[in-house]
Amino acid sequence: MRIADRPTEPEPHNPVMAKDKIAFIGGGVMGEAMIRAVLDRQVTPASHVAVTGPRTERRAELAKQFGIAAVASNADAAKDADVVVLSVKPQVLPAVMRELHGKLRAEQLVISIVAGAPMKALAAGLAHPAIVRSMPNTPAQVGMGVTAWYPSPAVTAAQRDRTKTILAAFGEELMVEDESYLDMATALSGTGPTYVFLLMEALVDAGVHLGFSRRVAEELVLRTVEGSALFARKSGRHLAELRNMVTSPGGTSAAAIYQLEKGSLRTVLSKAVYAAYQRSSELGATAERKVTKSE
Repeated sequence: MRIADRPTEPEPHNPVMAKDKIAFIGGGVMGEAMIRAVLDRQVTPASHVAVTGPRTERRAELAKQFGIAAVASNADAAKDADVVVLSVKPQVLPAVMRELHGKLRAEQLVISIVAGAPMKALAAGLAHPAIVRSMPNTPAQVGMGVTAWYPSPAVTAAQRDRTKTILAAFGEELMVEDESYLDMATALSGTGPTYVFLLMEALVDAGVHLGFSRRVAEELVLRTVEGSALFARKSGRHLAELRNMVTSPGGTSAAAIYQLEKGSLRTVLSKAVYAAYQRSSELGATAERKVTKSE
């Protein structure tokens, strides 16, 4: 929505965040999605939001689109913020941490959505203890995401409430009990859309092979996946029970499942998820080593 289309700025309806200022360090795809979400959900007014980015054109675009402050300096954006959101690419994070090192106030909350950046590396790189590490996924861009998050011991109860409010703006949020679960969440839900998109692409190709046009095959697959996910959520039944409901003895589903099981679909998916988990763990270990070397 363009700023010209936005109504007069409403008062935030959430008392937890009503006066808080949020600085988004990085205005890429996920940063923009989070900005849109917190404004559309009236978490905080546009006048309390700032975003940074290296490109003048991109900053101007975000400022015009959302009516927020857009600046080049990460330190300037973070200076007056109550919540600092790290929404940069992993390869940019070291430079960002060097710029912000030792410049954050004790009462400021940092929320990181940077993949593969462990708590230890973030705390050391920023010289700041109050950090939330989170793992959103791609559907957050349409308000249907799910975000696992873990707070450091220094994060207060009030800051946890702030975190829940922000993350819930673009989907569901789930606080986990141990940071190690975030690598698991990265493999299952963070990387999850990749598995789903690949499966959908394969189904579309199968439909084209049968004789459908690609447009018709895509529409059939998109609606089938969307409807199946919604039905599964609303039914409250176990997924195996739902599968049995649509599998008649000797029918088309039974024939299809036979081939999927014969091709070891479950095993391949399990191996894919585990490979993603191992890679996430490796990235975290690499990030920690880099921070240790620089100290």
